[in-house]
Amino acid sequence: MESPVSPPETPRSDTSGRGPRLREIPVRLMVPNLITVLAICAGLTGIRLGFEGRYELAVAMVLLAAFLDGIDGRIARLLKATSRFGVQMDSLADIINFGVAPALVSYAFLLDHARSFGWIAALLYAIAAGLRLARFNVMEERQEKAAWQSEFFVGVPAPLGAVLVLLPVYLGFLGVDPSPVFVYASVAYTILIGYLLVSRLPVWSGKSQTKVRRDLMFPILLVVVLYVALLMSYTWQVLVVSVLAYLAFLPFSARLWQRRYGTLTIEDDNASV
Repeated sequence: MESPVSPPETPRSDTSGRGPRLREIPVRLMVPNLITVLAICAGLTGIRLGFEGRYELAVAMVLLAAFLDGIDGRIARLLKATSRFGVQMDSLADIINFGVAPALVSYAFLLDHARSFGWIAALLYAIAAGLRLARFNVMEERQEKAAWQSEFFVGVPAPLGAVLVLLPVYLGFLGVDPSPVFVYASVAYTILIGYLLVSRLPVWSGKSQTKVRRDLMFPILLVVVLYVALLMSYTWQVLVVSVLAYLAFLPFSARLWQRRYGTLTIEDDNASV
């Protein structure tokens, strides 16, 4: 004798008769996404302030967006709140905060004086940032990663690219006159930073340095506090020095790669995209 067919299960309804209840999620899962949304708001606000002529606030908002976008992933891992939705949202925020926002602020402040050349430079930088982020996402999704990926980036990271490309703006805040020479040098510099983003230049990441000697802990803390204090007091001067120091560090990074792996550029299947 055949067994009776059981009726299909229906979604569980609450006692109030208002239909099935939606699945609830912990608040901690929302925190990283809220930070990402705030980063997008800061980046877009920076663009608006730039075109309104409030350039110092515009740069501050772009740097704030870069900072927020840099910590949301770490907070997600700390709270064990990572998700594929968050990863996709973070990628969309990156192209705004590290590509579009700094390019448009730089164009509104200075590159506009070069007319079409300035706009082309801003476009090239924004597109380069998008390509850099796409390559990074593809490399992160690979199941098998090369050993060097724990020590080096392929090209300059997009967050640092956003800080680097604004160097002419920092100099403008310090009183550098927007002469034709300075304007067209800024156009060339913007294109150069875009190239560094998509290049295969090995850039030391520091991710492998997870431990610090006990006797160095307090000196490092003091140096960090001193840097932050100087940054708050002499913002544009410190940013100029920081950018120049990082650019000067890049050849040493390539030299370190060559000493360990025997080549000047990264040649690996993971970097072929």
